[in-house]
Amino acid sequence: MIPVVESAVTDASTILPDVSGPGTLREIAEAGYTGAHVARRHGGGGLNVESTSLKLEELGLLGTDAGLAFSAVTSMASTGVALSDFGTERQQMQWLPGLVSGDVIGAHAITEELVGSDALNMSTQAVRDGESWVLTGSKTFVTNGGLADVYVVYARTSNRASPLGLSAFLVPADTAGLTPGPPLETMGLEASPVTTLVLDGCRLGADALIGRVGGGFLVLDHVMQREIIFSFMFNVGEMERRVQRCVSWARDRQQFGQPISAQQAVSHRLAEMRIQVDTARMWLIRAAQTVDSGRSATLDVSIAKVIASRAHQRTAQDAVQVFGGRGYLKSFGLERDVRNSLAGSIYSGTNEIQLNRIASVMGLR
Repeated sequence: MIPVVESAVTDASTILPDVSGPGTLREIAEAGYTGAHVARRHGGGGLNVESTSLKLEELGLLGTDAGLAFSAVTSMASTGVALSDFGTERQQMQWLPGLVSGDVIGAHAITEELVGSDALNMSTQAVRDGESWVLTGSKTFVTNGGLADVYVVYARTSNRASPLGLSAFLVPADTAGLTPGPPLETMGLEASPVTTLVLDGCRLGADALIGRVGGGFLVLDHVMQREIIFSFMFNVGEMERRVQRCVSWARDRQQFGQPISAQQAVSHRLAEMRIQVDTARMWLIRAAQTVDSGRSATLDVSIAKVIASRAHQRTAQDAVQVFGGRGYLKSFGLERDVRNSLAGSIYSGTNEIQLNRIASVMGLR
């Protein structure tokens, strides 16, 4: 049963188009968002997944730039979650306070050019050499690439392509042989840099391993579930704000002697937007609650991701239609919302991958 969840909105009528939230990664951190899930002993808020996600919905409501927020969520999930839940005490003490304060930016390197979503067949290798690990390979679509102070790099530690063949490593940005490429030009989320990453014989100490040898897939799955919930709950905040902006516009905009909200075509579109946002929120909260309970969350997270990404795209396009010609103007910002929304069906595991997982849980694969 899907739980009924109240929105983070306290007074929706006060949400105006010109509201703006924290404008830098450091400001987001100082407001307590990036450290919400980190233990209090490391300077964080000590919140569970559900409470952290609701806090990130609030960030979306404030109007923070979507690319900037995506970079912040990537840092907190890719590195903060990995270290909080799998890191050694030394790793946590070294990196978590900086991630919480915004002095340190994290990233993870997973995807490779030739294998895409097929992470088990990645070619980047980590070879043991005495007390060291040597990493060689290349990654692409690295969010925060070139900006990050530390990377969580996933590499093969076995010749077999299996869930037990991957390991996760903490790689500081100044490691010899680590070279980020120039930013890749993207359709949206421009404030979030995406690059390639080359690892040319990067030598790391044994203490760079996160978790255990062969435990990288466990770390990755754990992190990605939380990244999906956190990033799409921010999108729910964006969607909530978008709906309120459209409602205000529809009430004020006069056509044929009456507000356009009186036209059934417009009011029904707005009602559909309301349904989309609330459904996305409920599924994401359900997924968060399942994660917090310790039960398997594969099905809930995959369903939530597909629903939320579709809702983000649809409500962005609906907003353009409600605003008519003005919605097509760059100055109104709605075309940027459409471009930003399109990435959601791709990052954190494409929707096609999520549907495969859902089918597998259903016993269809």
